[in-house]
Amino acid sequence: MARGMLSTIRSRCFRRARAAASAPLFTLLALVGFAAIYTSAAMAHGVGKADAQFVAETRGAAIFPFAYLGAKHMVTGYDHLLYLVAVIFHVRRVRDAVIFATLFSLGHSLTLLAGVLLHTDVSSALVDAVIGLSIVYKAFENLGGFRSLFGISPNPRIGVFGFGLIHGLGLATKLLSLRPSPDGLTANLVSFNIGVEIGQFLALGAALFLLFHIRLRQGIRGSQLVNGVLRVCGFVLAGYHLGGIALGGDVG
Repeated sequence: MARGMLSTIRSRCFRRARAAASAPLFTLLALVGFAAIYTSAAMAHGVGKADAQFVAETRGAAIFPFAYLGAKHMVTGYDHLLYLVAVIFHVRRVRDAVIFATLFSLGHSLTLLAGVLLHTDVSSALVDAVIGLSIVYKAFENLGGFRSLFGISPNPRIGVFGFGLIHGLGLATKLLSLRPSPDGLTANLVSFNIGVEIGQFLALGAALFLLFHIRLRQGIRGSQLVNGVLRVCGFVLAGYHLGGIALGGDVG
């Protein structure tokens, strides 16, 4: 009986996935997402040469420039944006969006500040790979994958906070790679984090508007399409960084 139930569950999940994957829009979005993420994966935590030089050469507090860098990093970081989209996809109320965004902010703020101040030595490529998998995890959760396959429903708030810690560690490893001066480091780090929060607020507003439009017009079909593309992008990001580790390089 148990085998029969498991077979039925797998069959249903397979049919859903096949139906979503067969949709022309899904194929188009997946290809666009794959191309954009793969060709620009370095931008997920990347910093331009001018910005990197500024961070390395700055001595003393530079509050507004670092706040700008933080906001810029958030709104151009594919990994953070994709995860945010996955997190708020099924949110129906602004209050819930605020709660999830706050948990994510708390998580990444803790590890960003602690990671830089304690000079945490972690492979940036490995952290970025886990961040890619966090997108896959959330998209899988959004489609009820855990409930369908394993009969469990993970607490989404704990998950968002936990992955927020990982995302913050990714921010910390990137900042440390730029070798910021200890002179004014705390003030600049706090400013950078404030900028990240501002960028997250702007990205969150845009994402909520877009997702509301998709849900209104596409319904369940739109949910399958968007979460399918999110999974593709998450796997591409994870594969990109894990491939770099396997080849002995650091693509973080």
